[in-house]
Amino acid sequence: MESSSKVKRPTKPRDGKAGKNLPRSHKDTQPQLLNQHQNGKLRSHLQEFEEQQPVQTEDKASASDRSVKNEVNRRKKANSESSYSSDGVPSQQSGHQAANAEDQGGKPGALEKNATAEVQKAAVSKKFPSKRRQKKSEKDMKASLVGSEESDAPQFSGSCPEEQAKKKSKKRKSKGNSDKKTKEVCGPTVDTLAAGNSQNKKAPQTPVPKESVRPNNKDKNTGRGRGSRKPLFEHYMSIENVSAGLKRGELIQGALRINPKRYKEAFTPAPDGSADIFLDGIAARNRALNGDVVVVKILPPEQWKAVNGDTNGSSSASQNVSKVPDVIVEAHYDRGDEVVRKMKSVSLHDKAPVMTQSVKNVNPSNSSESSSDKNVQRTGKVVYIVEPKHSRAASGFLKFLPGKNFAMFSPVDHRVPRVNVPLADCPADFISRPGDYENILFVCRITHWPADSNFAEGRLMKSLGQAGEIEPETEGILTEYDVDFSEFSEKVLGCLPQELPWSIPAPELSRRRDLRKECIFTIDPATARDLDDALSCKQLSDGNFEVGVHIADVSYFVEQGNALDQIASRRATSVYLVQKVIPMLPRLLCEELCSLNPLTDRLTFSVVWKLSPEGKILSEWFGRSVICSCIKLSYDHAQSMIQAPDKSFSAEELPPCSPNHSIQEIQEAVINLHNIAEQLRAQRFEGGALRLDQMKLSFTLDKASGMPQGCYVYQYRDSNKLVEEFMLLANMAVAHQIFRACPELALLRRHPPPQSKMVEDLQEFCDQMGIDLDLSSSGALHRSLNEQLGDDGYAAARKEVLTHMCSRPMQMAVYFCSGALSEEKLFRHYALNVPLYTHFTSPIRRYADVIVHRLLAASLNCGPSLGLTGEDVHKQASQCNDKKTASKRVQELSSELFFGIFVKECGPLDSEAMVMGVLDQSFDVLVLRFGVQKRVYCNSLEGLKTFHFRKVGKRPEMTLVWETEDPEKDSIQQEISIFTLLNVQLKAYGAPMKYSAVVQRPSDNTDS
Repeated sequence: MESSSKVKRPTKPRDGKAGKNLPRSHKDTQPQLLNQHQNGKLRSHLQEFEEQQPVQTEDKASASDRSVKNEVNRRKKANSESSYSSDGVPSQQSGHQAANAEDQGGKPGALEKNATAEVQKAAVSKKFPSKRRQKKSEKDMKASLVGSEESDAPQFSGSCPEEQAKKKSKKRKSKGNSDKKTKEVCGPTVDTLAAGNSQNKKAPQTPVPKESVRPNNKDKNTGRGRGSRKPLFEHYMSIENVSAGLKRGELIQGALRINPKRYKEAFTPAPDGSADIFLDGIAARNRALNGDVVVVKILPPEQWKAVNGDTNGSSSASQNVSKVPDVIVEAHYDRGDEVVRKMKSVSLHDKAPVMTQSVKNVNPSNSSESSSDKNVQRTGKVVYIVEPKHSRAASGFLKFLPGKNFAMFSPVDHRVPRVNVPLADCPADFISRPGDYENILFVCRITHWPADSNFAEGRLMKSLGQAGEIEPETEGILTEYDVDFSEFSEKVLGCLPQELPWSIPAPELSRRRDLRKECIFTIDPATARDLDDALSCKQLSDGNFEVGVHIADVSYFVEQGNALDQIASRRATSVYLVQKVIPMLPRLLCEELCSLNPLTDRLTFSVVWKLSPEGKILSEWFGRSVICSCIKLSYDHAQSMIQAPDKSFSAEELPPCSPNHSIQEIQEAVINLHNIAEQLRAQRFEGGALRLDQMKLSFTLDKASGMPQGCYVYQYRDSNKLVEEFMLLANMAVAHQIFRACPELALLRRHPPPQSKMVEDLQEFCDQMGIDLDLSSSGALHRSLNEQLGDDGYAAARKEVLTHMCSRPMQMAVYFCSGALSEEKLFRHYALNVPLYTHFTSPIRRYADVIVHRLLAASLNCGPSLGLTGEDVHKQASQCNDKKTASKRVQELSSELFFGIFVKECGPLDSEAMVMGVLDQSFDVLVLRFGVQKRVYCNSLEGLKTFHFRKVGKRPEMTLVWETEDPEKDSIQQEISIFTLLNVQLKAYGAPMKYSAVVQRPSDNTDS
């Protein structure tokens, strides 16, 4: 053991760099990896030599003690954004113990029980490992991740300004120490590296995605080099121990969220609504991927993390999600509500001690917060993966490794590990011409992730094409999020009506309420082709109104249990990309037989109310019906009618209209619906509802090339609100109906209240910012949020910033089976502030609505017998939740893809921006012209001399000190805080689709 310590190895500074020895660009990463791979034999000799040394005064228990205490010491170190020291913590079992356990029959259960026993013993022990062993362990773990952050990204000549800013200070910081260390190194790094396994390593077995989350015999000591290595990850607990631990409250189950900007930070929600559980480093999440349902064990208090209480701070738990949750997307288009109110003045007095940082010499470890401004956050580790929600597929790039029988796959998403893939999966000429594939996107699926490696094993699925092009990038996104975009099979298409053109059978007409003579119309986006809802409104002789919501009767065409139903239940939702739609159902249904196209008889499910002019419900009727829409209105058409109620529209100004209904009749119906909708909306918000609108970016595309020609912020207007109100009303009415009839089977939708700890932090932050927000309830938040806007041209921008802040504590709305929850108070929808809610109005694009239609038909005795159990509904609710979440993220990534291409093709783009948050070395801005959010790194700003960060309580502020064009003039100071207006420029750089936001330097004659 002593001899092995004489072999000097380069160690990394805590900022994750290795001085001059470490590559400075993505291209330099490959030689480093090759050197490490090629020294596999030397590493093996060293490990064998270490194992032959006598272990003095150590038994199994004490070895486990030291390993656990090593973990304690490591976690007590400062958590720096650039630190890699947390990424490879050895298992609480030594490699010797793990091998012994597996040799005793190789049963995972026995191994996990032994591991649990050793962990319990180690937790009692107070002995710490020797410094020699502790340092060696840290070296091994660090070496396995050298260059991981750089090489995880595609290797392009142009590098990200944000990355350059992050690296600039780190390189200087590590330079001094690394210069000394590199002189002492005899050869390349020889520490643990998964890709350095012997060439005769056993090839991956038949790809089974779940292998990556279950103990595998590959981890056994097979005599091929791997068995002698200490595991980087703990073995999973047995299902028996997990179940017992969950029942005793010792373990916590939840969905894993990995920070996309800092992939070593992960979180799981706390069951009590307090601050999230923090998982520090790759080892802590134990091979689980983003979205997986995991079981977490809380670590002892001495291993908890000290964090800033500031919700805008860089260490805050609230920073872990790149996009805020879908707080209320319960009807149609719900973005961009520009309400103007007066804003109370924001006080920015009382200066505090500042942290001054030169752009040329920034120390990331500096902090202006005192110890009293910090609290602790519970930390944990993954001990079991209940359900691998992540697809285990990713898009990325291939790297050739000479002399190896595998290649290195580097995912674009840094949250996914790098993967060793067999050369047999690679293109035929990849070995001879690897440079031809540097910018080619591939899709890889992980099949196994060994416990002793930071690298997973997988199979290459397909080549997508050139990186940065729309279709290859889109296909990569769809594959990674497990969106089925394949063509429907012949078996599925065989479930559709075969005799075309199709007409409604006479027996079916006789069973339905005939509404074909009523004035019924659709209001949708101009380009919509799947029209699944229509409206009607006629005034009665007593002054009240008969208002109808008519929804496409998809369940008539989708028979429960057939092939069409099965594929729809798996897809669960249509996915809307910028350039196309991935439909849940075949287009014959989506765009023809189910779509409520004008002047065509269509089957519907209707809800008809008798309403007073004030929107009070006097009576309601549910039932199957048949309609004939008289016109297809766009939101623009309806908006024009609302804005000009006295105008007489000509036939040329509107789409084709049925001769049975005049344009004036249609216009009166639209205006009456608008007036009632305003009453309903006012009553909802007076009753405590909440709406958090966020800007939505829309694009105009070139018809020939499909490339973005322009983009704009989508405007949410009165015509959108009209449709939304009646969809909400129908959904609430149907929720009550199906719950009354099927209290154990109803598929409902609930929205849990926000996380209490994050709400408390946000309230404290707003108080110190001088923002008078009341977060005590959904209604109070809505009222106070709309009072903070001001009356100038930037009111909508300020609302967007506040909305973003308020969205962070919010949880996602989810589908559930009513029989799965014991208390009805858990059914509530927080944002809508209603006891029962469901989705009924969009069955063409949401499978949950199809289930609800079947439940509604059963409750009315107007459909086939219901062949559903509570377990069926529960499983389908979970599937719908997963697919809705994936669909939302795919839509966001599609929008980001097109905007990145737009900036590249049309940029640089200038815009005003409003500051949304201030960190110690950067700040976030909302780009007002496009509604996108971007982080600005101070180190990337040309002409910036220094910057000074300070906090007044929890209120962050920053002063930018700019150099002047005239050196004889004094520097220009620019104050940065929440709501500050700046001029920014969006610029594309070398990597495909990537762009940065750069603050424009104030002119010399500008007072800042």
